[in-house]
Amino acid sequence: MRTTQRNAVTLAGNDLGQPMMFAHGYGCDQNMWRFIVPAFQDDYRVVLFDHVGNGKSDLSAYDDAKYATLDGYADDVLEILHEHDMWDVVFVGHSVSAMIGVLAANKEPERFAKLVLIGPSPRYMDAPAEGYRGGFTPEDLESLLDSLDANYLGWSSQMAPVIMGNPDRPELGEELTNSFCRTDPEISKKFARASFLSDNRDDLLKLRTPSLILQCSDDVIAPPFVGDYVHKHTAGSTLVQMNATGHCPNLSAPDETIDAMKAWL
Repeated sequence: MRTTQRNAVTLAGNDLGQPMMFAHGYGCDQNMWRFIVPAFQDDYRVVLFDHVGNGKSDLSAYDDAKYATLDGYADDVLEILHEHDMWDVVFVGHSVSAMIGVLAANKEPERFAKLVLIGPSPRYMDAPAEGYRGGFTPEDLESLLDSLDANYLGWSSQMAPVIMGNPDRPELGEELTNSFCRTDPEISKKFARASFLSDNRDDLLKLRTPSLILQCSDDVIAPPFVGDYVHKHTAGSTLVQMNATGHCPNLSAPDETIDAMKAWL
């Protein structure tokens, strides 16, 4: 199956420009980049896609074994780039897709020029014995995943506003809730486990692609101390502490996100 169909790939922008690939976070789709893309499409060849199970992707392409870990999603990223013969790529990954981009860049570093990591976390679960804080205790994650398994739609309506932050702008939480509800529930439950139980700390140490880390304030999913960890353990990285709150600055603070990206690029 061609990736164009499997991942609902959309190509836009400057046909002769440097490729810029946007990868959405958990429970989202490529529509989450609609406020960001217009600022780059004059200069870049923009690549948008949906992870399998999200948006307009082909659900029949889902494979339990392949997508049990984030490596399967990283392989999809590389397959899209292969199919369209893209090199010198600027990869922009939000949330879990930040680590998916790290994995892809480690597998084929020659394809990537730069990574923009928005709200990255290499491990969500605390590891006290190793002095690592991810923001969630094992009990927290077990409760979160049990709640998701038991009532996905209820979990979505409860958690999306918390993840989004910005309680003074309820329409943002509502949009994320609706996005969660559009994804395939069974695939979303499995993607949640692959995401929240992942540990990509060693992968950060291997990364040699220049990286920009955009860290939001008051982010319950990837708190500032996680952004500090990513920066300290990723060679050649730049950390920008944003004024934006919550976990989705691509929606809540697109202008600040664009400005930070352009200043670094």
